[in-house]
Amino acid sequence: MRGNSGNMPALVTIEQPFSFFRFMQTLHVDLGDRSYPIHIGSGLLGRPELILPHLPQKRVMVVTNTVVAPLYLAQLKATLEAAEVAVAQVVLPDGEACKNWETLNLIFDALLTQRAERKTTLIALGGGVIGDMTGFAAASYQRGVPFIQIPTTLLSQVDSSVGGKTGINHPLGKNMIGAFYQPKVVLADTDTLKTLPARELSAGLAEVIKYGLIWDAGFLAWLEANMDRLRALDPVAITHAIYRSCEIKAQVVGQDEREGGIRAILNLGHTFGHAIETGMGYGNWLHGEAVAAGMAMAAETSRRMGWLSEADVARTRALIRVAGLPDVAPDLGADTYLEYMGHDKKVEGGKMRFVLLKKLGEAVITADVPTDVLTGVLTAPH
Repeated sequence: MRGNSGNMPALVTIEQPFSFFRFMQTLHVDLGDRSYPIHIGSGLLGRPELILPHLPQKRVMVVTNTVVAPLYLAQLKATLEAAEVAVAQVVLPDGEACKNWETLNLIFDALLTQRAERKTTLIALGGGVIGDMTGFAAASYQRGVPFIQIPTTLLSQVDSSVGGKTGINHPLGKNMIGAFYQPKVVLADTDTLKTLPARELSAGLAEVIKYGLIWDAGFLAWLEANMDRLRALDPVAITHAIYRSCEIKAQVVGQDEREGGIRAILNLGHTFGHAIETGMGYGNWLHGEAVAAGMAMAAETSRRMGWLSEADVARTRALIRVAGLPDVAPDLGADTYLEYMGHDKKVEGGKMRFVLLKKLGEAVITADVPTDVLTGVLTAPH
């Protein structure tokens, strides 16, 4: 399963000055009456006209966290209040370890205290944890209220804010409780990446690499040539990477909104990666770090299946390392990995399904991984 690399935007603009990209780029997730735009560019937090058309009433609640609030909450509130929108807020504790029922209830507490109505819009201002929890709250409160995604991390801009997956973690498994619920609009303001710690930026690059591995070998080669520029937040390079990543995800989600088939390829590295996150304790490994190590494990599994060459695996590992990410997984022990992988959402009929690579740029979903192959990968030197 793969995409058409011919759809990739031309790269002739890569050396043009940043002023060229001051113009916002927009693409669409095509889901019929649940379709929505993704706006990508600089300065979007100051543009109320991108938000107002999606508000059924001029009343919102912004959900953010203790890290993002001091950076961007005042700016967003000023933008909305200047447009006569009533703004309430709830500031949650930060981190993957807080992505649970207790924290989710803080959103419901705020909604009920403020007497929020069915037309009150929730706005997620933050990274993937905030986006996932806000979306789940929106799907649940009064059986569904509108919500808007304003992702402030690279990982959330290229992945978690797009596609409608929402949810919280459980001690036995990551993202096992949630709902499919689409936002009304996604605003990816690239200016917010300037305050992102280097480790968080690298974590986002893991998901960018994923799109090249599963869908577009040409994009993968572009990432190899431009990784230093991405880590330096070169504005032209980072805008292109976000756009192309969202474009690929929009194409996949448009074909399979609820992960009944092809959408599962977006989980390359996630079966292994979620086991790492759970086994190490939520928050000790960032999601992108765990996915990066998981993608290396998936590449090695693909090699042992006879699909990738040793050179392909080495190339994958090298790009992961250049992005500042781990290509070696922690040694949890095969039994621990299998225990947590058994809770994966892709398990079907009691059998684990894996996203692997037929070749670089083409993913496959299979439940037919021989036990000796899987055990070999899980017990390989770490």
